Amino acid sequence: MSNTRQYPNAVELNHTVVHARDRALSAEFLAVVLGLEVGAPFGPFLPVDLGNGVTLDYYAMTDEPIQPQHYAFLVPEERFDGAIARLEAVGVTYYADPHHCEPGRINRLFGGRGAYFADPDGHNMEIMTRLYVRP
Repeated sequence: MSNTRQYPNAVELNHTVVHARDRALSAEFLAVVLGLEVGAPFGPFLPVDLGNGVTLDYYAMTDEPIQPQHYAFLVPEERFDGAIARLEAVGVTYYADPHHCEPGRINRLFGGRGAYFADPDGHNMEIMTRLYVRP
């Protein structure tokens, strides 16, 4: 992959750090759900490459409480059912809503499908097949 960007004047997210009690457990969990792979350690980070130039760099933080964050992933329609099946296979409940009040259901926002689930550290993960329509 080239280091040049397709849109030279665009600002793009390259990577973000995801705090985790056990970086290997959390990185592997997300990789399994999304059908991705965990990369080789990079210093204190364990990366999950999302395939669009963005990497989630898992960082072990054991001496402070972890502040749960929200991470949303746009997945192709044909991969959504696989992600739901993998959540079910590992016994993780998914929800139609971000507050986790509608267990075992998906939403159909903006003509697509979506679901929310918690990762091992309580981060609120979202998978969706359509971009949100913003005003």
